[in-house]
Amino acid sequence: MKINGGVRYCELGVRSSIRAMQVATELLGITNENVNGFDKIGYQRKDAVVSSFAEYLGVDGISRNVDDKVGRIMVSEKPLDIALANKGYFQIQTPNGVQLTRDGRFKLDKNGYLLTLEDNNVLSDSGVPIKLHRVPEDLKEVVVNRKGVVSVFNSQSRKLEAVACLGIVDANGMAVMNPDVKQGFNEYSNVSLQNEFLAVMPTIRNFEANRQMFIMNNTNMQKAISQLGSAS
Repeated sequence: MKINGGVRYCELGVRSSIRAMQVATELLGITNENVNGFDKIGYQRKDAVVSSFAEYLGVDGISRNVDDKVGRIMVSEKPLDIALANKGYFQIQTPNGVQLTRDGRFKLDKNGYLLTLEDNNVLSDSGVPIKLHRVPEDLKEVVVNRKGVVSVFNSQSRKLEAVACLGIVDANGMAVMNPDVKQGFNEYSNVSLQNEFLAVMPTIRNFEANRQMFIMNNTNMQKAISQLGSAS
């Protein structure tokens, strides 16, 4: 007759504590990203969505959701600074394809193309780069109305000449009918530092509780292994 012997221990508690600490660390990282984006123009707050299975999935049970509320709109007095008072995004052409942004700090190149600060073309509602037929000496001659129509003042005819309409869409790529464009304004982030600091406290307490649990479980395992070693 063969007798099977041995000692079994349960590592579930240790693994659960580690996963919980990883989840808390990821949540703190998202909060830190929001705090760092507080003064960034066009930045939108990230919301963490924690799955009910995060206890078993760890950080894989966390996803991010973009808070699309309008941020703080402030005067810049620069003619090519454009802000959106309603939800929506500017379309820009990048080396990686068409992307969306709420950062409306634009400029003109020598050929009259409307560009972002990163030299990406700003697209019209027809999906083509916006190009002015002439580059005015005074940028105040460039006028953008509330619907996003870009015009240039003709000093000879004393009239505004329409150039194109900004391609403003929602997150699904559908055109926004009433973007409420503000020329000479910048939109800062929609992050509230007070809310971020209040929300981070439960996460820190949860991390500390799981850290203590990990230390306790680890200490108990070390004692068990030490006793087994001395018994042999």
